[in-house]
Amino acid sequence: MREAKLVLEDGTVFKGQAFGAEDKAEGEIVFNTGMTGYEEVLTDASYKGQIVTMTYPLIGNYGIVNEDVESYNSYVNGFVVREFCNQPSNWRSKEKIDQCFKRIGIVGIAGIDTRALTKRLRTKGTMKGIITTVDKTEGELVAEAKAVSSLSDRDLVSQVTSDKIYKVGDGQYQVALIDCGVKNNIIRSLTESNCGVTVVPADTSAEDILNLNPDGIMVSDGPGDPKNVPYVAETVKELMGQVPIFGICLGHQVIGLACGADTYKLKFGHRGANYPVKDLSTNRVYITSQNHGFALKNESLEGLNLEVTHINVNDQTVEGLKHKELPVFSVQYHPEIAPGLEDSYYLFKQFIELIEKH
Repeated sequence: MREAKLVLEDGTVFKGQAFGAEDKAEGEIVFNTGMTGYEEVLTDASYKGQIVTMTYPLIGNYGIVNEDVESYNSYVNGFVVREFCNQPSNWRSKEKIDQCFKRIGIVGIAGIDTRALTKRLRTKGTMKGIITTVDKTEGELVAEAKAVSSLSDRDLVSQVTSDKIYKVGDGQYQVALIDCGVKNNIIRSLTESNCGVTVVPADTSAEDILNLNPDGIMVSDGPGDPKNVPYVAETVKELMGQVPIFGICLGHQVIGLACGADTYKLKFGHRGANYPVKDLSTNRVYITSQNHGFALKNESLEGLNLEVTHINVNDQTVEGLKHKELPVFSVQYHPEIAPGLEDSYYLFKQFIELIEKH
């Protein structure tokens, strides 16, 4: 294996071995604490432009299963692991992780002390960085890491949304899904809830969405800073009160912005399948799957016609909202459980009940 380096903008350098695509990767370095789910992470549009560190030490041990991916593209720029397994033990596996990375162009680095890297990101916050096999001085590599463009300055949703309207399933209820980078399992969860789903690009106008005569509208998850997609928030604002609306992850933040709230960037984000969230109406705590780097400001919700329904037990961030008058609600986490537990799947049933009521 070739020697590779992971270089952070603060000057930290980790040495390891390269695998996957033979290229340089650059982006925002984040970490995911899930013990499983690397396939879903690799194909989740919310990771657009990021280099993902997996804290679980062994990655690739169950290979790549086509049925488990969340889209037909990969969006991560690079992948950082302690150890990668190139001999998977799984009868469903169709491909080894190294083969997959070479095929879809992901740069990987193994042999990194991912525990030390994660502790640094938790202490100092998310940083820009690069993965490279080029033989340069550390000073030159650090300069390259510092020069990586910030994801916060770009509209990433426009790079991952569908370029056309398409329909999936044919159920009793018709749902228009605003695609900000939707995961396959969200669509699958809706169709299993007896919904026909019409997926529309993120820049589709409110008028065009209403012309589809939907019974309900979902605003999907997606990458980046929600303030960089004001056109989605404006569309949601026009749709509110017309039909029931359910927002997930980025969709949750967009609904907050549409109602006058504000967002901010988290120090190192929430990414993993083990985040405890309390439902304030029942005091029940759910273990949730999450993937986001931004959150709603608690204080910005004061005086708005919104009610906080869920909070993160770890840091008290806003994990759920509902409108006090209109049929609109949202959650910051992923109820479609890909990967994760089935604790929050009831939210799809709640969406259907809201559609039936209105």
